[in-house]
Amino acid sequence: MKLLTLKICLIFTYLISSSTSYAIQQPKFKNLIVHKEPLKYKEIAFNNLDNDSINLDNYKNFLVIINFWATWCAPCRKEMPSLNRLQDNSNFKNLKIFPINVGREEILKSKQFYKDLKINNLKIFIDKANNLPNKFSLIGLPTTILLNKDGEEFARILGPINFEDQKFIEWLKHFD
Repeated sequence: MKLLTLKICLIFTYLISSSTSYAIQQPKFKNLIVHKEPLKYKEIAFNNLDNDSINLDNYKNFLVIINFWATWCAPCRKEMPSLNRLQDNSNFKNLKIFPINVGREEILKSKQFYKDLKINNLKIFIDKANNLPNKFSLIGLPTTILLNKDGEEFARILGPINFEDQKFIEWLKHFD
């Protein structure tokens, strides 16, 4: 019930808030939002499976992709293999992908999800404090946040895409 209430509040807040983002220089993806002015965040941290804290401030000068997902999310299951292959794409020299499970699930479910889909280029990350959905104003899963080399959100993807789409890769290379 709490999760449903949280989702409703997030959607309502998103719909009534004034947004500084709109599509510019957008490839033909209806669910890609490119921001006119990058969004700045402070203190973005989450954990790996060893319970080590990962702080995004340590990834300046990288093109960072944060993908929020859950094992019960069918669209997440659909896009995860292409995200896995994107991490290994030789077109990118400074790309770091952080798939963060925000489903508040047992770690074994995440491991089985990766095993079932043959995800071998990505690690599993979790948001133990469960504060990132609010910080990033998530309204659904999957949501992918694209951060420039200054750690600012320059775009986001609402819902699934094929991360191996050539038009997407060509566009993304401009930020690497």
